[in-house]
Amino acid sequence: MTIAVCGSLATDHLMKFPGKFSEQLLADQLEHLSLSFLVEDLVVRRGGVGGNIAYAIGELGGGPKLIAAAGSDFAEYRAWLTGHGVDCAGVTVFDTAHTARFMCTTDETMAQLATFYAGAMTRAREIDLVAVLDEIGRPDLVLIGADDPEAMVNHTRACRDAGIDFAADPSQQLARLDGDTARDLIVGAKYLFTNEYEWGLLQQKTGLSAEEVAGLVEVRITTLSEKGVDIVPSDGSGAIHVPVVPVRDAIDPTGVGDGFRAGFLSALQGGLSFERAAQLGSMVAVLVLESDSTQGWSWNTAEAHPRLADAYGADAADEIVALFA
Repeated sequence: MTIAVCGSLATDHLMKFPGKFSEQLLADQLEHLSLSFLVEDLVVRRGGVGGNIAYAIGELGGGPKLIAAAGSDFAEYRAWLTGHGVDCAGVTVFDTAHTARFMCTTDETMAQLATFYAGAMTRAREIDLVAVLDEIGRPDLVLIGADDPEAMVNHTRACRDAGIDFAADPSQQLARLDGDTARDLIVGAKYLFTNEYEWGLLQQKTGLSAEEVAGLVEVRITTLSEKGVDIVPSDGSGAIHVPVVPVRDAIDPTGVGDGFRAGFLSALQGGLSFERAAQLGSMVAVLVLESDSTQGWSWNTAEAHPRLADAYGADAADEIVALFA
């Protein structure tokens, strides 16, 4: 199974202020606010839903095709992704904008001041998905992740019209979608990915019950944070619950869901069952959680095997790591 990933690309600029923002704000002068904070640290991280998922699938040896909108500053990011097994031929570069950028300063109380520049991401709606796939090769599955909302709708409809299997992963964009649009993003999906909160929000916005959603998608995968993941096939074969891999040292939760999706699809790509897919997904999610960057981890079979065996048993660990033999 070949996988194409549609989703956002972004660069995160994260800074730390060694003080409290609240001590610098004067209540009677807010309308004249003009402040500059001298920060102590700057970390630049590669991110975006599309970038994170494609990186992880590539790190696991899956050779994904990335389809996204990037800006004139994409060259270094492209080299990074390509070096980790990602086919970036489907990335459209718009020279009139920069790649999306998240700039955030955090003070010593964990209060944050942040700005998000969408940049080239807003141009993703101009990408003709079928034309791109005809040029770079049609995959067996397209994952449609968080991106410019209009682009997500366009890609979803293109997959339905062209008869291409797709996975719906609306994630954080659910908050800004209306019910009709949210429903449109999942109709006909082979897989529907959400976390627990997003699953409730999706039902609330669309007015659909769990049974009605089951009539629209083939398999629902709902991550439950530390409680694991539920996999609910619509064919009546029975729901599966998979617990998490125990965490050793949680550092940053950013991108954990992206890691799970990449591991899950990589296992299916290798012909494993839904249960094994969720187990590999959980292992990758933990590796992301234990890293200070969404793309700062790497796959090590020798280190992963004992952790998988402790969490799921020796047979499960052997089946999963056989993918990397």
